[in-house]
Amino acid sequence: MIFEKKIIKKMPKTDLHCHLDGSVRINTIIELAKKKNIEIPSQNPHELKKILVPGINCKSLVEYLLPFDITLKVMQDAESIARIAYELAEDAAKENIWYLEVRYSPVLHMRKGMKLPEIVDAVYSGLSAAEKKYHIKTGIIICGMRNINPETSIKLAELAVAYKNRGVVAFDLAGMEESYPAKHHKEAFYQILNNNINCTAHAGEAYGPESIHQAIHYCGAHRIGHGTRLREDGDLLNYVNDHRIPLEICLTSNIQTKAAPSFTKHPLKFYYDYGLRVTINTDNRLISNTTITNELYLAAKYAEWSMDDLKTVIVAGFKSAFLSMREKAILLNMVNAELAKY
Repeated sequence: MIFEKKIIKKMPKTDLHCHLDGSVRINTIIELAKKKNIEIPSQNPHELKKILVPGINCKSLVEYLLPFDITLKVMQDAESIARIAYELAEDAAKENIWYLEVRYSPVLHMRKGMKLPEIVDAVYSGLSAAEKKYHIKTGIIICGMRNINPETSIKLAELAVAYKNRGVVAFDLAGMEESYPAKHHKEAFYQILNNNINCTAHAGEAYGPESIHQAIHYCGAHRIGHGTRLREDGDLLNYVNDHRIPLEICLTSNIQTKAAPSFTKHPLKFYYDYGLRVTINTDNRLISNTTITNELYLAAKYAEWSMDDLKTVIVAGFKSAFLSMREKAILLNMVNAELAKY
């Protein structure tokens, strides 16, 4: 069953895996570069888009990550970061995303001397301003970076603890998987879990199922970012299923980074049919040139979903949100009432 995108756009949705520095408006990058006198490859929106959007034929994760060097250039002061966070939430609200989790690593925004708390405050202020104006709820996920060092991850975990109940809903581990095992960062996750904070981890995207195993068993991850390689280990797959550990699937991004060879060969259909809890996400709205509406459309098309399947996956997004049980229950009642119309 192929759905019209305009129907999907009207439905309430979540985006649980969305990187701030990969979801900037092109015009905003140009405006901020001019305003702050920052050098970027082009001031022409069409030319800049060609550089920032590697497209579906992107050759590797390394190529996919190159545009971040440009987006991060304009994200080194509080005013710019707040604006970008606000615009991301605004774009999400305009396609009826009711709940958005925004992730980023504050250490990547310190080039011009900003302090870690200033960076979190800037994101929080931008998202809060959008919440006041639009029908959207947001949460912040702070990312440790595999390829920086475990000490930095500990520092970022302490930051997440300090900002618990002040915008931050979870901790994540991002960055290059190969050669940078999640278990090296277990001390940061101990800090997080010991303070009753949620956590997720990028795993099984550019490396095998042992990466997912470490994320769950060494780091205590409550959700898995991507998880495309999970199908290679049936025992672990059953564990993830039995414990209802949600997978944060990002279809377009997975094809671009070569985590999956094509939409038809992506494991999403198998995961969903097997009963795993899958959620659909953008990863990077700019670099993957996508929206949640588009990702759900592609998911429904290639996984051959009915309307009931689509609604099940939308609800799974809300069930997997890093919200308190009370907030989640209220939100789910509203979502189910809205989805009953379709």
